[in-house]
Amino acid sequence: MKVVTFGEIMLRLATPGYQRFSQAKNYEAGFGGGEANVAVSLANFGINTEFVSRLPENDIGEACLMELKKYGVGINHILRGGTRLGIYFLEKGAVSRGSNVIYDRANSSISEIKPGMIDWDNIFVNADWFHWTGITPATSEGAAEVCKEAIKIAEKKGVTVSCDLNFRSKLWKWGKKAVEVMPELVESCNILLGNEEDAEMTLGIKPDGVNINAAHIESEAYLSVSKNIIEQYPRVKKVITTLRSSINANHNTWSGVLYNGKDFFKAPEYNISHIVDRIGGGDSFMAGLIYGLLNFKNDDQKALNFAVAASCLKHTIEGDFNLVSVREVEKLMYGDSSGRVMR
Repeated sequence: MKVVTFGEIMLRLATPGYQRFSQAKNYEAGFGGGEANVAVSLANFGINTEFVSRLPENDIGEACLMELKKYGVGINHILRGGTRLGIYFLEKGAVSRGSNVIYDRANSSISEIKPGMIDWDNIFVNADWFHWTGITPATSEGAAEVCKEAIKIAEKKGVTVSCDLNFRSKLWKWGKKAVEVMPELVESCNILLGNEEDAEMTLGIKPDGVNINAAHIESEAYLSVSKNIIEQYPRVKKVITTLRSSINANHNTWSGVLYNGKDFFKAPEYNISHIVDRIGGGDSFMAGLIYGLLNFKNDDQKALNFAVAASCLKHTIEGDFNLVSVREVEKLMYGDSSGRVMR
């Protein structure tokens, strides 16, 4: 099996512990980005992955390549060019103070990408799956065009296409709104992931009766929006929604639902009471879902359960990447949440 992902990877600069930006005298450096996070997770699960992007030809770009290679991610189709790697600054929240992210990614290498620069026909040879997110077309008009180019070629070659809608209000600054761009891209997708805000802001589809600030959200409230998506986008075969209820910044409940056009599935709910790092949580969910759908044929419930368990574990790990194995995910998935020392 081969999974291809396409998007931007950034330098992640996080304040130590729970310090505010105004307090920090140094920052903890790492790398992260939606599609790269998915690729790293899948590589940890033993899947052949290829991450496609564009990085500057400098030492930071080289360090990024080394980090991806360390985790077994394919880097053979990463273009080199441009002048800089995008950066995001992270201030982790605590209790009633939410986390804060500041982007510094204008004029990044991938934002200057143009159609025709990537040999998608070659990249999709023997590929089973192509994954992208709504973050990529938000970065620039060129990135949106290249994303469309990739999706069309993947569709032509019979590659399953998945999308995490991932609405980011701070990124859509190049002249068009998400709802003006995303529908055309989603038309060729087969698997769609998103929460209630994503569906409304990217596709104009609003779930009725959902208070996103409520302590508990009923999963059935998402069935109507899932049905509307499948009706409007006939190539979409499965719609998945992550269910996060935020009690505070350190304490969330976490689950998910899946609708396949016929049946509606809900995963067990996890009570994550001591969050270490929630950044990349949705990406770890997506990677778990891709792994589950590829390996648990015709068992949507099991695939969903694997995705939720994988993402639950991500909340215990510093950094963007979900560094867990299939065995660890299945251990939690089948009920062992004790956290006992393994000797």
